[in-house]
Amino acid sequence: MKLLYPNTLKLDIESMSGFPTVTLHQYDAKAPTIPAELLDAEVLVTWANSAANLSFAAKNMPRLAWIQSLAAGPNDVLAAGFDTSKVRAITTGSGLHDRTVAEHTLGLLLNAARRFYEMRDFQLRGEWPGHLGGPQPDREQGTFRTLRDAKVLIWGFGNIAKCLTPYLTALGAEVKGVARHAGVRGGVEVYAEEKLPELLPRTDALVMILPGDPSTRHALNKERLAMLPRHAWVVNVGRGTSVDEDALFEALEQGRIGGAALDVFETEPLPAESKLWKAPNLVLSPHAAGGRPQGAEQLIVENLRKFLAGQELRNKL
Repeated sequence: MKLLYPNTLKLDIESMSGFPTVTLHQYDAKAPTIPAELLDAEVLVTWANSAANLSFAAKNMPRLAWIQSLAAGPNDVLAAGFDTSKVRAITTGSGLHDRTVAEHTLGLLLNAARRFYEMRDFQLRGEWPGHLGGPQPDREQGTFRTLRDAKVLIWGFGNIAKCLTPYLTALGAEVKGVARHAGVRGGVEVYAEEKLPELLPRTDALVMILPGDPSTRHALNKERLAMLPRHAWVVNVGRGTSVDEDALFEALEQGRIGGAALDVFETEPLPAESKLWKAPNLVLSPHAAGGRPQGAEQLIVENLRKFLAGQELRNKL
């Protein structure tokens, strides 16, 4: 059995060996094709593959039985056209990006609260932002200037949210979650989505970590943006399709929310003609929250053992 692993990530191949019936083969994940001698592989590990590469694999790898994506959301794999009647399992990299995305999210929240983005703008103009320094009100009501006592609502409360929450609570934030099903997760009260009209008006910072599928498209729309207080910030580190970008731009332009920090967009790279570049109080990062799968080898090995034993794979779609 052949397992193909990508050249787009440095992997500890030695830790992935030890399976007598499996041979490991590196392939160029950015190339438009895969070498003919590798097309009979049964296992394909993907990470940052080009669309052409995945499309070629979908059309030319008839024995492919399992695809292990190292992305938390393998939208690229799902869009490539693999025959799911032949590919028995597609598994995700859920859990590999929790710490990096949580850290990036914390950085965006601190940027928003402490207004580093505004200080940077003044610096580039060679101006002293005196209104941002000196004596300042402490936790002034109706503002988002600190995480201490801030009401942070995480919409899409999964593994990343569980990793992020301790960082926020350590700084004094009050964290609540929203998911498809209510309950308590990691000590945090998680509400069903029908509770959003009650939760959004009491939110200082809304963190979006929703997956990219038809059910979440424009989940944060004009109606829900209008429920947020005028000082509230929106941070999106999930999928760009979950936010109605036109409605968000309008809310920012009209000062109906405090600001937004986006790491993901409906179209990436963000087109040069996008209105978002010039939107007020908007911090953009170039899909940089993840990008560093941690523990990929352990996930591949665990799932390879299960695949060979005919067991249910971890993170199977």
